[in-house]
Amino acid sequence: MSQSARLSALQENVERSNRNIDWPQVNDRHMYPSEVFGQDVFDRKTMAGTLPKPVFQAFSKQVQGHRQLDRPTADAVAHAVRIWAMNKGATHFTHWFQPQTGTTAEKHDSFLTLKSQIIDGQEEIYAIDAFSGGQLLQSEPDASSFPNGGIRSTFEARGYTIWDPVSPMFIRRGPHGTAVLYIPSVFISYNGEALDEKTILLRSSEVISKATVGLLRALGDNETQRVTTTLGCEQEFFLIDRALYNLRPDLKIAGRTLIGVPPPKHQQLEDHYFGQIPSRVLACIAEAEYELARIGVPVKTRHNEVAPNQFEIAPIFEEASIAVDHNLATMEVLHQVAHRHKLKVLFHEKPFKGVNGSGKHANWALQTDSGDNLLDPTSTPETNYRFLLVLVAILDAMYKHGDLLRASIASASNEHRLGANEAPPAIVSAFLGDHLSEVLNSIEEKRPVADFSQPHLQGVSVGGTTLDLKISSMPPIARDLTDRNRTSPFAFTGNKFEFRAVGSKQSPSFPIVLLNAAVAKSLQLVTEAVKKAQGKKAAPSTEDLLSVIRTFAASSKKVRFEGNGYSDEWVVEAEKRGLPNIKSCPAAFKRLLLDHNKQLLTSLGILSAAELTSRYHILLEKYAKDLLIEANTLRSLIVNGVLPAAFTYRKELADSINSQKSAGVDAIPEKKLLNTLTKGSIALQESSTSLEALISKIESLDEESQGETAGKELTVAMEDVREKSDALEKQIADKYWPYPKYTELLL
Repeated sequence: MSQSARLSALQENVERSNRNIDWPQVNDRHMYPSEVFGQDVFDRKTMAGTLPKPVFQAFSKQVQGHRQLDRPTADAVAHAVRIWAMNKGATHFTHWFQPQTGTTAEKHDSFLTLKSQIIDGQEEIYAIDAFSGGQLLQSEPDASSFPNGGIRSTFEARGYTIWDPVSPMFIRRGPHGTAVLYIPSVFISYNGEALDEKTILLRSSEVISKATVGLLRALGDNETQRVTTTLGCEQEFFLIDRALYNLRPDLKIAGRTLIGVPPPKHQQLEDHYFGQIPSRVLACIAEAEYELARIGVPVKTRHNEVAPNQFEIAPIFEEASIAVDHNLATMEVLHQVAHRHKLKVLFHEKPFKGVNGSGKHANWALQTDSGDNLLDPTSTPETNYRFLLVLVAILDAMYKHGDLLRASIASASNEHRLGANEAPPAIVSAFLGDHLSEVLNSIEEKRPVADFSQPHLQGVSVGGTTLDLKISSMPPIARDLTDRNRTSPFAFTGNKFEFRAVGSKQSPSFPIVLLNAAVAKSLQLVTEAVKKAQGKKAAPSTEDLLSVIRTFAASSKKVRFEGNGYSDEWVVEAEKRGLPNIKSCPAAFKRLLLDHNKQLLTSLGILSAAELTSRYHILLEKYAKDLLIEANTLRSLIVNGVLPAAFTYRKELADSINSQKSAGVDAIPEKKLLNTLTKGSIALQESSTSLEALISKIESLDEESQGETAGKELTVAMEDVREKSDALEKQIADKYWPYPKYTELLL
């Protein structure tokens, strides 16, 4: 890679003009966001307008009852959606699914088909556009070409994608004015095993719904028929110039910089967070928001994040499976739109050393079919027994199966971020805030709740749930029952829990599956305890409910932590409490197969033993492969770029020293620098050679040994190479350095 390429990329970055997209207009005014929203979604309203009324009613009953669609209904829906989609420019359809790669997959098929008929004894072939109910319901990708963890052999290729009718179909715009109809789907093997992320998410949603409804029945609620898990994923990401990105092989291959010195100024002054969004970035995000609005993704918030060139967008909460669909669509749209703006979006959890990485904070709650949020504590949580029973069930789940949640967010990329003073640590704990902690403590200790109306903030008096700022022009300010704790991996934030440890690059599906499973089991246990306390009475008494809350609050108390999760003191305290501190990914993956976790998932019917074992192997294999790809990429950077730059600069220094010596000048500064460069080059070359040998060693090991050895040895060796390369970067003249530097990428 030449220095001229780097300079050309920098010049292109400076001189490039913004891409401008006009917001659509109607009647000489800008369309309102609500008018744009869902334009390309085949939602219930659209279905009602395009299907015969009896067919639409049959479809609604079948979906609401979670029964298999009959063929006549499927044929009618397929015909209606084809006409609707083709009128909007669609030429193809695709079953859009979520294999265990962290991304989505799609295979496009045309609506075009050929028919034949006999005319005057001759067969005539003619073209028509068609889409049958069978084509809508099912397609057949190659099941052996996706991660399967041994469920499928290479020669066992058959797999099926099946339409998920709960998630609406939508249209994605393509080149040349064409479009594709996207059909959200599940992906299963020939024998019915789940090969994807969505199948198990839908299973877990049904399990937790049933468990929650069971608790509500025990509390006298006979109206609620279904409870959904709601989810909102705050998506963090970096945006960098694409020309510079193209000159960084590590970013292109590994998704993160494997070498590079942080600039003198990055995020120390805390001046980027919530600052003014750069115009080029705003143009990109605004265009992405427009496309997302058309396909029904309810993006609500956008802002600068903590690190330079880091940003976040966040949606309105939706039912979990749809929220996952929409999060993955958001990542895809951001990627494609950024490309048009000559930008590159980075979803890696830690693309740059020394500055904050990115997460995907998953905001999770439970909602009844009447829209009632079961995690709303109301203004008097101490007497909201339904809320408290759900709360202690969640805490019980955290305490008993926190290791499952740790496993759900483990990856080679997220490992760089967890616990690094920017993300929750590997110890799973729950934060409730002072008020709710006091409520549970008072119930456990059988005493009145403390008086929260007493002033305890300097300059601010607290009365109930409002703040008085002592400024006459300001109205009373509503105050939440809890503060926010950004160091907690699982924090209660007012009417939901925020699972903060989820990685920005990963699908949120698997973490939510395991969370749903753990909570569902604990809800069952709480329900059993309520019924036992009730005995033969017609309904449980207040004391019955308090006794159950008291029992579960006490047994799960060790998982509650209100302090700084980044502190060394918490590590010591967590060990005393018996909370696992699972630092490595291979150790986290093994937790999936422990008896208590295996029993949980299989007994609830969310994962079979074979499906669970396959996921363990997929995760472990991907972890080792990710690290090996990074290591090979790093070695290539050093051998093909850094060392040649060092050698070229050494030669120039040597030539300069010889020239000065001929002129009778003692080149002391040059000699000193040459000596430093020589020592640094030798050290880097030796480290690179050791890295190459270690790569060969790990590649020869079996799957399990690969993951463990890569985690223990390869990461250390790569860091050693990086330190020596970064030391050389500080010494080599800028004009010789082959790769765009952090200053250019981030600032």
